Amino acid sequence: MSGPLILGIETSCDETGVGIVRGHDLLANEVASSVEEHVRFGGVVPEVASRAHLEAMLPTLERACATADVDLTEIDAIAVTAGPGLVGALVVGLASAKALAYALNKPLYGVNHLAGHVAVDLLDHGSLPSPCAALLVSGGHTSLLTVEDMASKITELGSTIDDAAGEAYDKVARLIGLPYPGGPHIDRAAVDGDPTAISFPRGLSTNRDLIKHRFDFSFSGLKTAVARWVEERRLAGQDVPVADVAASFQEAVCDVLSAKAMDACRATGATDLLIGGGVAANGRLRALLAERAAENKITLRTPRPALCTDNGAMIAALGAEVVSRGLRPSGLDLGADPGLPVSTIVV
Repeated sequence: MSGPLILGIETSCDETGVGIVRGHDLLANEVASSVEEHVRFGGVVPEVASRAHLEAMLPTLERACATADVDLTEIDAIAVTAGPGLVGALVVGLASAKALAYALNKPLYGVNHLAGHVAVDLLDHGSLPSPCAALLVSGGHTSLLTVEDMASKITELGSTIDDAAGEAYDKVARLIGLPYPGGPHIDRAAVDGDPTAISFPRGLSTNRDLIKHRFDFSFSGLKTAVARWVEERRLAGQDVPVADVAASFQEAVCDVLSAKAMDACRATGATDLLIGGGVAANGRLRALLAERAAENKITLRTPRPALCTDNGAMIAALGAEVVSRGLRPSGLDLGADPGLPVSTIVV
């Protein structure tokens, strides 16, 4: 193994993640999730998430060091998520990283959470070709990107203009009586359903939409269509076929995501497409992307499911790329930026 030894800290939402990497080698990836504390609210409560990060930070850091069999004094640099994310949650990670950087006299790098979802692929598949297209799909973000240089140049081709895919999954799950978080539960329910049973709309996919929103996404209309369909069934005194609704909804989401991702590859000349974010672990999305990538002679890069959700390994991996390029560290006055654009990789 070669390269700098990087500690990564991620606290943008409801997972406290600490990862340690050396170059492209993953040594530790410890995650403490507070998702169970948010279930009764049907979504993430920022104040609850922030308190959970405070409680989980030290034990998660200790587990990571034990797993990697390294002492903190051996760390070459510390990378931490500076944004985007929940501001209170980000502040906990930043404060922890600053304290470590100051106490250990190590350089600190504030990095972009979304870019981290791209960089984590390096741990499974090595260096990225240039250009490479990326589809990021999570609870808060749905974006298509062109990656020319992991540490310095990422361009957003398009993003969601309303509900992100993960948000739509959560809302539809609530409509049909499935628990939070909706993604895994809908994915499981869809296995027993018919994806052609109900014709739900594909947002921003008409010829007119594609003129202005070729690479953008919209799932609000789909969510509303599901809500109306379910309401009509209930008003008529009919049972709601949960599996069929789940499968038909999921097919609409994955159809749009995969079609636009293929279009982005053709438009940019990218021969490789990577996927990241929590929804990237979805079984149907992976299968449909694999099918369409093969048809278009595109190499599909899919990180292992454990690296799709928010984690410290992805921040450490991005930090390793930044350090290897010799970029200037961030100062200890580094602040949280909940709206940090993906084109700003290092703060």
